[in-house]
Amino acid sequence: MKAFLVLEDGTVFEGTHIGADREVISEIVFNTSMAGYLEVLTDPSYAGQAVCMTYPLIGNYGICMDDMESLKPWPDGFIVRELSRIPSNFRNDCTIQEFLEQNGVPGIAGIDTRALTRILREKGTMNGMITADENYSLDEILPKLQKYTTGRVVEKVTCSEKYVVEPAGALEQNGPLSGAARFDREGYERGVREPRPSLVRELNGTGLQVALLDLGAKRNIAHSLAQRGCRVTVYPALTSAEEIIREAPDGIMLSNGPGDPKECASIIEEIKRLYETDIPIFAICLGHQLMALATGADTHKMKYGHRGGNHPVKDLATGKVYISSQNHGYVVDMNKLDPSVAVPAFVNVNDGTNEGLSYVNKNIFTVQFHPEACPGPQDSGYLFDRFIDMMKGEN
Repeated sequence: MKAFLVLEDGTVFEGTHIGADREVISEIVFNTSMAGYLEVLTDPSYAGQAVCMTYPLIGNYGICMDDMESLKPWPDGFIVRELSRIPSNFRNDCTIQEFLEQNGVPGIAGIDTRALTRILREKGTMNGMITADENYSLDEILPKLQKYTTGRVVEKVTCSEKYVVEPAGALEQNGPLSGAARFDREGYERGVREPRPSLVRELNGTGLQVALLDLGAKRNIAHSLAQRGCRVTVYPALTSAEEIIREAPDGIMLSNGPGDPKECASIIEEIKRLYETDIPIFAICLGHQLMALATGADTHKMKYGHRGGNHPVKDLATGKVYISSQNHGYVVDMNKLDPSVAVPAFVNVNDGTNEGLSYVNKNIFTVQFHPEACPGPQDSGYLFDRFIDMMKGEN
């Protein structure tokens, strides 16, 4: 069946329909990763967006549900050059086509994804529609595209209630943790993101206690902490600072998430209160942006953002360069950063944008990239060790 991708500048791509049989309007972005399409699909940071994969063949190793970053895909649509319908992988659970259909994600294949990416790089990220209607009308579609906004998507992707992730090995399923976490298939069938209570058991309070504010958290954030012996309590995004502080965690983690950080006004107010404590804080991606906004800095939308697994970032303290995984369309404005509050800690080697901050006289550091990246690269995973040392008072 034919399908069409219509951009808000009037450009139309014709291809083949894939995934769910429905029409969608979304913000069109591109990701340059050569592997990890399942992690992209299940990253809550893509809520409100349709993702174009620049790598030409997607789906060749199928879907391995143990590797999902959450219990459902979040992009509104999926755009590929060629979709592999016969995966080859001993861990495969289903084809990517079946996965998209089961989860209501429409898409388009067979288009020139290089041409689409060049348009987005030259003109900037724009809205688009994926439709199978051969009688579409540009006069009707374009006004709709121009009106579309992602809106307050953090509240859409956060967990519904508080839950706990025990230190690695505490899950009661067979064998050790695999991927981001041993996959909860019953939860997947019910469409529940958080683990079932029966999957965890108490470890008598051993290890550091970390409060993770779920702004759209990838599973690997909690897993990276659990691997290091932490007991992680995950809180919904709208949890008050008072509740988190009252439970006296050893450290606070602010997660990644979707959308414009300035839409999170009430969350920013709570982060201001967390900043005023002496509790060590580590923030990733959206959490990094929200901490900057909470302390008087500013953010702005990038032309087309950073999305992929090959972005070089430089640690300004050591001079070392790491290859990082990234997924963001907004960035902290360095021209409005008060050096008495925070100083740059990382910089993007490609375009010079800020990739991290260290807060003055505070046990707080934040990064724009993803040190918990899975399938990779994991060059910057040492930042979790830095956070552990900070909580222990060793840094």
